[in-house]
Amino acid sequence: MNVKYPVNKKVASASSVAQVLREVLKAEDSLDQDKEHFWAIGLNAQNCIKYIDLVHLGALNCCPCAPMEVFRRACIAGVASIIVAHNHPSQYCQPSREDHVVTKRLKEAGKILGIKLLDHIIVGSTSYYSFNDDGALI
Repeated sequence: MNVKYPVNKKVASASSVAQVLREVLKAEDSLDQDKEHFWAIGLNAQNCIKYIDLVHLGALNCCPCAPMEVFRRACIAGVASIIVAHNHPSQYCQPSREDHVVTKRLKEAGKILGIKLLDHIIVGSTSYYSFNDDGALI
């Protein structure tokens, strides 16, 4: 995939992250656009994007990910925090029970590593869900 990521762009809101990821998804092969993608976005201390890592490319309705894969690049790049996100090809952006379980595991892993999980965002073509904005990350 040859996508120019908005490196050094300051993350202002979940909405702005969702928009960036929609653009990233549009640059994907059209066959892959209908699959779930799970991204990790590494941020520096000023909340500017250092990288966007496609951690896992899943199937139509699932995208398993392991904390080791999510935090691998974060540890190497020395980021201060991460945002994770995935798309729902169904366009229904409400989190599943599994989305809540994964978010909790990633938050715990981040605490151990000293890399804060700022948000988990579920992206649809016109809407999004933010665990942080909804108070579900606490």
